[in-house]
Amino acid sequence: MKRGLAAKIEELLMAAEYIFAYGNPNIILCERGIRTFETMTRNTVDINAIPLLKELTHLPILIDASHGTGKRSLVSPVTLAAVVAGADGAMVEIHEHPSCALSDGAQSLDFEMFDILVQNLKKILAVREELL
Repeated sequence: MKRGLAAKIEELLMAAEYIFAYGNPNIILCERGIRTFETMTRNTVDINAIPLLKELTHLPILIDASHGTGKRSLVSPVTLAAVVAGADGAMVEIHEHPSCALSDGAQSLDFEMFDILVQNLKKILAVREELL
């Protein structure tokens, strides 16, 4: 369940509780950025939300830096930062030729960039496991 652009953390958790109360325990939370006054990125990814959500809930948390930033150059560093902060996984837009993508090309990684991200995620996860 993706956090809304104007949703507070409490509202995200209440929405998850509503879904759970009506019989669906299969909930994954997704941080994908909130709306701020910043115009250089699509949204502002709230890295603070990740460790806070880990304190408040048992639910898994994903980062969606592709939609959260809207910029290919920011997807990998923001994804890595979110995983260091405790994210359980990531959603990433990929395309063989991002410039030819029918949608989301500006935020899509090509296959080589994705491979590098995965290699770096493995390294980060190994270190995170030791430290946390």
